[in-house]
Amino acid sequence: MDGETIVAFDVDKTLTVRDCVVPFLSLVAGKYFFVRVVLSNPLQLISLLGHRDRDGLKKLFLKAAFSGRRADQVDLLGGQFAQTVLHKWIRADVAQRLRWHQQKGHRVLLVSASLDSYLKPLAEAIGAEALLCTTLEVDKNGILSGNMVGNNCRAAEKVTRLKNWAMEQGIDGDGWLAVGYGDSHGDAEMLAFSRIGCNVSKQILEPSC
Repeated sequence: MDGETIVAFDVDKTLTVRDCVVPFLSLVAGKYFFVRVVLSNPLQLISLLGHRDRDGLKKLFLKAAFSGRRADQVDLLGGQFAQTVLHKWIRADVAQRLRWHQQKGHRVLLVSASLDSYLKPLAEAIGAEALLCTTLEVDKNGILSGNMVGNNCRAAEKVTRLKNWAMEQGIDGDGWLAVGYGDSHGDAEMLAFSRIGCNVSKQILEPSC
């Protein structure tokens, strides 16, 4: 990898061993949150599931979990949750690869459909240069609307976010993203956008040297 090297890591089931969104929603909204949402919105859920509308499902659950909550209180829970992720759910081989990139002076980005409330402190803790993720909308009074700012950061939206970040950094041309790490269909576009796309669901990463 010659010159400036930029790499991007997905978070859920790439850098971590499990999904993070569902347990965070339960932490914020309570143990039986998902049962309440299902019972309150059965027809809408059937329609969304029938159309395999992942983004629509996420919007429904985010609205139910966060609408009307104080952003600072949710961020406080996010900081606590980030510590759980950091100390219990980090995937060892991928974390080792991330640290190797950092030791080589490579610029590390996190690109995730997970939520900014806990990814911000997580990204800071692991020393990522930038975080591109799903962001919760906050009004002028510091209250969450339950909506996302822009689109859910998955699939093609990951590439859009990466291109926007590159423009802000003054990076021109194609092929600037050296390596992309992901695990699912939601990462396919990012892996294709990278010079090297690494699907960690299909392999254990060997230590780099």
